[in-house]
Amino acid sequence: MAAASWYHRDISRVVAEELLARAGRDGAFLVRDSESVAGAYALCLLFQRHVHTYRILPDDEGLLSVQTVQGIPAQCFHTLPDLISAYQHPDNGLVTPLLYPVHRARRAPDEDSDGEDGQGGHVASAVPAMVGTRPSAPITGRTQIPQQLHQRLQEQVHSSPASDFMGFLAEYLNHHVQLDLQALHLGHPQLRHLSTTLAMACRALHSEIDFTLAGLETLARVFDPPLLPRSPAREQGLLPSDPDLELLLHKISTVNSLLSSLEKKVLKSLQETVSRHNLALPSVVVAPPPSAKPLAVQSFEVKVGKSQRVLLMVDVESGTVTITRRSSGSSEEVIPQDKILQLIKYQSVQGKVRLVCARESQKSLSRDFIFPSARKREAFCQLLQLMKIQHSNLDEPELISVHVGTWNMGSTPPPRSLASWLTSRGLGHTQDETTACIPHDIYVIGTQENSLGDREWVEFLRSSLKTLMAIDYRVVALQCLWSIKIVVLVKPEHERRISHVHTSSVKTGIANTLGNKGAVGVSFLFNGTSFGFVNCHLASGSEKTHRRNQNYSDILHSLVLGDKCLGGFDLTLRFTHLFWFGDLNYRLDMDVEVGPHRYHTGLGGATGALGIINPSPSTQDILAHITKKEFQTLLAVDQLNLEREKNKVFLQFSEGDISFPPTYRYERGSRDTYVWQKFKHTGVRINVPSWCDRILWKSHPETHMVCHSYGCTDDIVTSDHSPVFATFEVGVTSQFVPKEAPGSGPEALACIEWESIEVILKTTSRSKCYIEFHSYCLEEMQRSGENTFQNCDIPGFLKLGWSSKHLPVLNPILPDLEYLGDQHLLLSIKGVESCESYGECCIAMRSMIGSTAQQFETFLFHRGEETGSMRGWMRVRVPKDRCSTRERLYEWISFEEEDTEPATDALTCPKPPPQRLRSRPRSLPEPAAGYTNPAYFIFEGAS
Repeated sequence: MAAASWYHRDISRVVAEELLARAGRDGAFLVRDSESVAGAYALCLLFQRHVHTYRILPDDEGLLSVQTVQGIPAQCFHTLPDLISAYQHPDNGLVTPLLYPVHRARRAPDEDSDGEDGQGGHVASAVPAMVGTRPSAPITGRTQIPQQLHQRLQEQVHSSPASDFMGFLAEYLNHHVQLDLQALHLGHPQLRHLSTTLAMACRALHSEIDFTLAGLETLARVFDPPLLPRSPAREQGLLPSDPDLELLLHKISTVNSLLSSLEKKVLKSLQETVSRHNLALPSVVVAPPPSAKPLAVQSFEVKVGKSQRVLLMVDVESGTVTITRRSSGSSEEVIPQDKILQLIKYQSVQGKVRLVCARESQKSLSRDFIFPSARKREAFCQLLQLMKIQHSNLDEPELISVHVGTWNMGSTPPPRSLASWLTSRGLGHTQDETTACIPHDIYVIGTQENSLGDREWVEFLRSSLKTLMAIDYRVVALQCLWSIKIVVLVKPEHERRISHVHTSSVKTGIANTLGNKGAVGVSFLFNGTSFGFVNCHLASGSEKTHRRNQNYSDILHSLVLGDKCLGGFDLTLRFTHLFWFGDLNYRLDMDVEVGPHRYHTGLGGATGALGIINPSPSTQDILAHITKKEFQTLLAVDQLNLEREKNKVFLQFSEGDISFPPTYRYERGSRDTYVWQKFKHTGVRINVPSWCDRILWKSHPETHMVCHSYGCTDDIVTSDHSPVFATFEVGVTSQFVPKEAPGSGPEALACIEWESIEVILKTTSRSKCYIEFHSYCLEEMQRSGENTFQNCDIPGFLKLGWSSKHLPVLNPILPDLEYLGDQHLLLSIKGVESCESYGECCIAMRSMIGSTAQQFETFLFHRGEETGSMRGWMRVRVPKDRCSTRERLYEWISFEEEDTEPATDALTCPKPPPQRLRSRPRSLPEPAAGYTNPAYFIFEGAS
């Protein structure tokens, strides 16, 4: 294995460069998997502080060769070690011989479940001994047969197994099955190592079966006392732990016999009792199926002016808003929905809203209303939005609502009702009672440690929604990885709008081969909008922050979702909207005193960031913050927040404000008590109450996404986690139909023109690069020429530039402004030598439309890491006869930062054409005053 230590499998380019930089010697090298060609490799070599990357490609016969400079004949090798050995000599076409291998770091043993240490260790990366068909001596210690057995284990296990038992199995398949194979080859068929593994794995089962037998026999004797013999196990009393498998099998057989006969025995006994005493069994009344009911008229008491109070009544079904004065009690005014021009929500006054209504020609009436709370205001706005949607004449929706839920079920069945979870009621930013039961268009439910069968769980969710909403939701997708499940349900009328459904899963458990930890994902198109959903269960334990970060990176790299043409892009850029949720398992990073003892619950260095918390707070101190709802003090040391601030995970993702208590670790059956200590064979583990269960999202720029609720339930107590929910208002697009049919006249073309592009990469490479342009509005991918400017004077950074002559003019398939305003461009910076991506980004076309060039700036990402920045000038030209557009349903609600105008009922006459406040999408950041990448200031000489 020492000779293979330079092979690092699928690490990223950024990680490879960091490892070589630490080595710091010319000739230091490593090999990783190629990101651009499947089955190929990338040889990374350090020389004069720069990393040079060479592709190692297999030919048709499986022979490996290095792509070097022209004029150097290619050498072919059967194995990767042979190739590396040959290039350790000079004059082979590389900038320097391969002198110092950078060894692969060994991971610490993985943890496989909450609070339990995994039994299996890290499986070392195996160097591919051959790529073609010629055999070669195996380099790893695992033969083909154990590999097949390991694969069968992964394929066969679909339920939630006990973590310790899976640890025993993984340990056996990783290390001991080879010994049994050798013994079998020598004529010893006893399989001693398998027997030892089974005996150890089943040791705890003896006492469990003894207790179970005792209870079952007691219940059975109640209904049939004279006939049931006592089992041998009970006659001997509770047996100590005994590894004898025959006795264990006898006990299991007895339990099986009891369980199969017990139900019949109890039924017969009860029937005899009824007959003997002339008892009448009560008839069971079957409730009629729920019928869809129209939404009731909702009333809001609001304040107008300084003291006057009025009643706003919203009738969604009839499409009217009625304003009634409290003093007179008579209807003052009825406003039809088509007369409501705009709704303005003030951010300076959380409960204030302005209603702009059409009146006479060129005149509008503005009224300001102040609601008792921001929650009531949001409910009023949602009802008006729903009213607009229901009474619009659109064939396809422009706005949908999405409910996302996550819950670690703790391997116990759910309660009979999930109403609070599915209607977003409980603690935190929750739905108002007037809007809680409005059905959402899409429900996405993610669970972890879910012991129910797949079909049973789906039907339970569907029946729960049918009871609550009187709608028979349809299943879009179900994806499971052992006990990790994700279910996507949609309204029946949307089923035809869903297409291109993809599912995927990634295992990150023991040695990244077992699915007790990992992620499941679903992606699809809703008309013209792409959605991605990822439900994950990351490594547990307060000290496992780095492992959780690695889990996130592995999932990001390995999950196969979305358009295959975008497979080279970062997963977070492939979708218009991506939701990521689950039991992320990030804890509070702090020292805690429990009784006379002091425990550290995270990585070092956290105590300095505890804010007003005592450097060693007691459990009572933490509970006091929770009781007083002083969550920000605790969130300041939340590991997920800290890692996001360091740009380690979830770059550019959003999360709603957390105003609910920590969701883990509760005493089961209650939400009043947190359980702090977990006793293990390795000692006592302290579980500080933490926000393990989270929901985050990331959207393309200049799209509409509003989070309406984010909270947890307070009445579902079967697990030690509380279910978490979030609801979203999402803008969607449909298939665009141009007003002028193609071919009806001279074709007018829109064009996307670039004046210049400048890129700064965080890399030690000096490679020439080109840019790839992808978009659904282009017939095919387009490519630029090589960069015309290059500067690597600043260590660790590479500055590249392209002039307009080396950038392609792009022609969208449709020239209409309305169509182009919804489109996005995905750009990828690729090295000429390796064809691997140095970073990707997304640019919204809406703000680039016009006759003059507009400046843009954005980050570059690759495999979840920020790898640089891009800025430049571009414009999107649209033919004059294709400039018509219309207001979207979600654009009539806008936001105003400051209350600059006094509240008034006076008629106003705006300048024609009416200048209406446009809503700024929440996902669109405010324009930056300067450039975001510090390297720009370094290059430009600023201090």
